Amino acid sequence: MKETLDTVCAQSVLPDKWIIVDDGSTDLTPSILQEYANKYDFIDIVTRENRGHRKVGGGVIDAFNSGLLSINIDEFEYICKLDLDLNLPRKYFEIIINKMQANPRIGNASGKPYYIDNKTGNLISEGCGDENAIGAAKFYRVQCFKQIGGFVKEVMWDGIDGHRCRMLGWIAISWDEPEIRFIHLRPMGSSQKSLLTGRFRHGFGQYFMGSSFVYMTVAAIYRMLFHRPFIVGGLAMWWGFVRSAIQGTSRLEDPDFRKFLRKFQWNCLIKGKKKTIIQINNQQEKFWNPDKASISFPDL
Repeated sequence: MKETLDTVCAQSVLPDKWIIVDDGSTDLTPSILQEYANKYDFIDIVTRENRGHRKVGGGVIDAFNSGLLSINIDEFEYICKLDLDLNLPRKYFEIIINKMQANPRIGNASGKPYYIDNKTGNLISEGCGDENAIGAAKFYRVQCFKQIGGFVKEVMWDGIDGHRCRMLGWIAISWDEPEIRFIHLRPMGSSQKSLLTGRFRHGFGQYFMGSSFVYMTVAAIYRMLFHRPFIVGGLAMWWGFVRSAIQGTSRLEDPDFRKFLRKFQWNCLIKGKKKTIIQINNQQEKFWNPDKASISFPDL
């Protein structure tokens, strides 16, 4: 957490306001946060009650929304959902904002996450696609964020939002460029228990979002072969999806979204992801209207 605090406070472009949500911490977190809030006038702390357990997905968004309620979002041009387990390069905010300023259709953007290999000390890419911003350090243009209605309170919120951006003609994107690569101090999807638990949860998230069985199977095989932990990671993802289907777990109830998602996924399998992203962004441009009325936040 202190590493995140230090690298944000050293940014070349500082946030106008940084709301840090303490989700009921029982360690030294409150005193450390207060120390930084006393030092930097742009930091505000929002404290929530300890629910007694870690709640991924929905719990993350509950915390984010608690911070959001403490501001008037219309006073800002950009909003960033930021985790507290990151090491950000000094110009991260500056470069992302400049890229978004250069293309007004970009509504959702980030750099790419890397983690440090414990054995070699080398930086390892987390292998995230270019079609979405990364949930740990996700920038939003406020108009776009309001139009998609904020984040869904469930695992895979950070995939659903990117597809909703595209449905409305916005561009969701992340760039793998040295100056905006950030270090994830705890690898994405590692969970509070293990990396395999996180991969299993990802499979459930794909099921909840509405992915097809075929797409999930292909994605799992790809993960088995090319992403650590090899074999077992992809298997855990696939089983998380299949088990959710067997149990009849509830899914996101949005037929238009599911139709859009599956068309995107089938095109990725047939044409490749890069061609599909370009094609769909071009097709959806006619729906882009930055002045369109926003959707209300139903569960904020």
